Amino acid sequence: MGFLKFDLDSIESYVSDHLKLFLSMAAGILVFVGIIAVSIFFIAVRGAEQTMVPEVRGKELTEALLELQVKELYPRIQLRYSQSSRDRGLVLEQEPKAGTIVKAGRRIRLVVSQGVIINRVENFTGRNIDDVRMDIQTLFASAGGGPALLSVREPLMYEYSAEAPGTILQQKPEAGTDISGPITLEFVVSQGQENAMIAVPRLTGLSVTEVLEQIGQTGIDFRFTIRETRENEKPETVVYQQPAADAVVPANTLVQIGVNSPESLADGEVYQLFRYTIPENPYPLSVRLEALLASGERIRLISVEYPGGEFTVPYKLPAGSTLILSMLNREIHREEVKPPAEELPLDQL
Repeated sequence: MGFLKFDLDSIESYVSDHLKLFLSMAAGILVFVGIIAVSIFFIAVRGAEQTMVPEVRGKELTEALLELQVKELYPRIQLRYSQSSRDRGLVLEQEPKAGTIVKAGRRIRLVVSQGVIINRVENFTGRNIDDVRMDIQTLFASAGGGPALLSVREPLMYEYSAEAPGTILQQKPEAGTDISGPITLEFVVSQGQENAMIAVPRLTGLSVTEVLEQIGQTGIDFRFTIRETRENEKPETVVYQQPAADAVVPANTLVQIGVNSPESLADGEVYQLFRYTIPENPYPLSVRLEALLASGERIRLISVEYPGGEFTVPYKLPAGSTLILSMLNREIHREEVKPPAEELPLDQL
């Protein structure tokens, strides 16, 4: 019996000690969980960091969204008609206003223009005809294949004027006319001054790259030719021009420009003249010639206001490159750069 009593006392002591240990651990876990909960509560109460609302009124929607993203703010977009087609896609209003301090993550209300309610003819006088054409095509094109709500009568009527070439001088119907069905707009467009005079820039001695840049800045009507380099001449430069530098001539005078050939060419390189006949225009239009290399790099050779006719530009490019000609930002011609015929392999002749 004594031994049994001893064993019962030992078991009771063992259970008591472990029970105390278990209760102590449970209490510690509860305290730890409580501390975590309190910390999370105070973090939640403190909230997100504060930030300042940027000014996005008058900006394109994509630009406004990027600015809000930088500030960790989120848009709530509402669309609304405005008074001008030029507002299309711009932010008209915002709430809260710029400069307000808010918490990051807040939603900012943006009112974005979806253009005008088309019920009256807009005032187009004073605007460039090419911009107006693009606006009308974008805003008034028929989705169902029927006649467009507004269209431009072609060909246009032109008058000499002190206004910049391409400026709309008159329109019919007049601004404010109600639109009850398809309307064809008739425009009288400025052709520039009848007797406008310019001073011919000095081109002789310039490199091909320099002369193309100079032409782009002055907007002269030009025609290039290429000849072999002669003794004491610097290769790839302008060796003559007609009319001479500083001569005062009518603005539409054709300037003949002669350039010479390079001293040598790298393997597979081509130096020759790009030629393309552009339809004659009543006034110069934006023309751009670019080269797309095999590597994917795109190089601008010349960008100029050009009235039409034979468009000639000298170039030095690797064979296999692609020349791309654009007018009013629309591609009108492309061609591959090929070596001269006498250098082609027999199987390509």
